[in-house]
Amino acid sequence: MRYLPLTPEDRQAMLAKIGVDSIDDLFVDVPAEARLPGPIPDLAAHQPEMLVERDLTRMAKRNMAAGEHPFFLGAGAYRHHVPASVDHLIQRGEFLTSYTPYQPEIAQGTLQYLFEFQTQVARLLGMEVANASMYDGSTAMTEAVFMARRITRRGKTILSAGVHPHYVRAAETLCRFTGDRLDVRPPEPARSDVAELIARIDDDTSAVVVQNPDAFGHVADLTGLAEAAHAKGALLIVVVTEVVSLGLLKSPGEMGADIVVGEGQSLGVGLLFGGPHLGLFACNSKHVRQMPGRLCGETVDADGRRGFVLTLSTREQHIRREKATSNICTNSGLMSLAFSIHMTLLGEKGLRHLAELNHARACEAADRLAAVPGVEMLTPRFFNEFALRLPVPARKAVRDMAEMGVLGGVSAARLYPGQPDLENVLLVAVTETASSSDIEALVRALQHVVTQ
Repeated sequence: MRYLPLTPEDRQAMLAKIGVDSIDDLFVDVPAEARLPGPIPDLAAHQPEMLVERDLTRMAKRNMAAGEHPFFLGAGAYRHHVPASVDHLIQRGEFLTSYTPYQPEIAQGTLQYLFEFQTQVARLLGMEVANASMYDGSTAMTEAVFMARRITRRGKTILSAGVHPHYVRAAETLCRFTGDRLDVRPPEPARSDVAELIARIDDDTSAVVVQNPDAFGHVADLTGLAEAAHAKGALLIVVVTEVVSLGLLKSPGEMGADIVVGEGQSLGVGLLFGGPHLGLFACNSKHVRQMPGRLCGETVDADGRRGFVLTLSTREQHIRREKATSNICTNSGLMSLAFSIHMTLLGEKGLRHLAELNHARACEAADRLAAVPGVEMLTPRFFNEFALRLPVPARKAVRDMAEMGVLGGVSAARLYPGQPDLENVLLVAVTETASSSDIEALVRALQHVVTQ
């Protein structure tokens, strides 16, 4: 398919219809520092199709493929082995091309796998009910904040310093339009702030949001926090960015969570250059009517045959806008199917074994890296991701290790710009895909960059 751009006359006619003078007027809400001052540097304005393909191929070769190099990146998106059968099955035409069950009576296959997905997610998160998925973890967390406000009729949400910064930014962006107030503190890379959160809960608190494991890898028992929140009439929202951790850790529901959200990318989905990913959302059944998105249920038809229905669809397209709990337009259907297939292939024992492999590999790497001169371990209790303080800036260390063919982690300063105390903090994620030779390569690369 050829790309046929608009003519200048076409553009002017469209701008006149909209009522603006130039295309730049359409971007006034985007901060100036986020906009390019002109065309993209080093990109030709006009070329034949063949030269465009050649240039794009050359650019693509600058990427370091995850499967070809020792890989230790995490920070909210994790590389796990996805069985080939997952991709094979989701590419069947009836799955790949289906969109959304607008006519549920003839979408029985879609509704059935969503029903199974909901069951798996509810059991994994330790909750009574789960919806048919959300867009991703960050928007799921924001929807949970809105849901808590509707339930408690309070306006303040306390966020742990360990909540992933991208999730916090997503919430801050959307809360500008809803009036929800977010109480956010600076990050604490060397410790979990769960104990301090209890003292911040007051009678105006709608919910407390905490991530487990947190953005720096800390694992915490949230039982006391849940009790403290409930004593003040607030809800506990737990965020899980690495669902494989639930193969070993106590589920959020067991620790008293009222709403659990997360990112399901680790199972079945893959990194995919950052998306599409998969949002998970679960809650207690007493709050189900305030849950966003849609819920699939099982029933029987007039002849007594098993069937599936949309039990709950509380979005603007289905009910009055003032009664809608969310404006989410659909769910991540194909991604939820991939998640469900991978979970089914693993089973309970397989998930536990996968989690054990992750933790064992991470412990092996952590012990080796902590022995490197000048390197300090900041995360004493972790699952498969931990933070290190280096004697050199972490961004430079990451670049230098990449030149040695090792994708050695994520600089915390990249996630938290403007935080000078995080300049030397490196986040390292170790999954089952890292072999002992990969860990050896990481240790050698880090030793080199911190001693040169």
